[in-house]
Amino acid sequence: MTPRIAVVGGGMAGARFAERYGALGGPGTVTVYGAEPRAPYNRVLLADVLSGRYDAESIALPLGGAEARPGCEVVALDPAAHTLTLADGTVEPWDELVLATGSNPVLPPVRGLRRPDGLGLAEGVHTLRTLEDCGRLAEEAVTAKRAVVIGGGVLGVSAARALAVLGVRTEIVHQGPYLIERQLDGEAAEVLRERLLALGVATYARNRARAVHGGDRADAVELANGYRLDGDLVVLACGTRPRTALAYGAGLPVGTGILVDDRLATAAPHVSAIGDCAEHRGTVHGLAGPAWEQADALARRLSGADPDARYTGSLQRARLSTGDLEYAAFGAVDETLDPGLDVLRIADATRGSYKKLVLRGTRLVGAILLGDLATVDALAGAFESKGPLGGHPLHLLIRGESR
Repeated sequence: MTPRIAVVGGGMAGARFAERYGALGGPGTVTVYGAEPRAPYNRVLLADVLSGRYDAESIALPLGGAEARPGCEVVALDPAAHTLTLADGTVEPWDELVLATGSNPVLPPVRGLRRPDGLGLAEGVHTLRTLEDCGRLAEEAVTAKRAVVIGGGVLGVSAARALAVLGVRTEIVHQGPYLIERQLDGEAAEVLRERLLALGVATYARNRARAVHGGDRADAVELANGYRLDGDLVVLACGTRPRTALAYGAGLPVGTGILVDDRLATAAPHVSAIGDCAEHRGTVHGLAGPAWEQADALARRLSGADPDARYTGSLQRARLSTGDLEYAAFGAVDETLDPGLDVLRIADATRGSYKKLVLRGTRLVGAILLGDLATVDALAGAFESKGPLGGHPLHLLIRGESR
């Protein structure tokens, strides 16, 4: 009998698993159940869809012959009976189950975010997690005059840049010490802040949003210090939280995410979890790169290409490329945490670029590139090899400087 593989979640992890399983010649039939009305797409590019750089169709993801079931929300699982239940009451059988339920946007403790009846967000308040979110935000941006983005991480910066491209004067409110503090250092963040300012985006770091005002429709954001920022659009970009309710309801062990081992298996036989919803060795990555690495490992195991395939973790790396804002970061970027590290830096204010290498002897343990990614492939290779650098490390920074 042909194995039936059910993938719950039509996001990037689920799509990647389906595509790789097919490419590896897996013997089973794969069905991808997604709650959204669209087939899987590249969520990383939502801000670029908002800015008009891409259209919705161009960010679709391949499924490698799997059947896509968009608009089919799974509301219950029975690991013992090997069944799942859809929102319309349909019960579907499976032989292997892959949970790729992703994550939900975090709503910050800010007064006035929701409608007076508590059902949904107030008019003018948006998240940016789906193509439907993107469409609503783009529609309102046509007539908007000012926007406030709450959260200065990767999504917040990307959304602010997209709104600025659309002609909306935009401000970022960020509780952290500087923009994208998990991946950049203070110097890189300052270069980024200046680049955003040149696009018309102002940043208020070390500030917390306290309330959204406006009654029926948002018209201002009040900060904790009492200062108000006018804005007829408010975008929430305060991080995400793993979607674990389905697994929890089925009796699977859940911490921050759905607990998995190195096989990406849960405590229930024939049930695995990957992507933003999965917690592996105490870590929920919440990034596309690790999600795809998990999907690849699970596809190798379940397809039979490598029955002993394991996922042992992902290297710390991140990359953003959205129009005229781009950066890459690898590994340990805060040299102050270890006195045994050396640092090389090059900053070019006229180009709005910043480069930093963090070294332990001749080995690259961290790097930041902002505004000039000409050497990113060489740096990524050196970082992932964990071996000594060939030649002087300065050469990895100055390639492309003469362009």
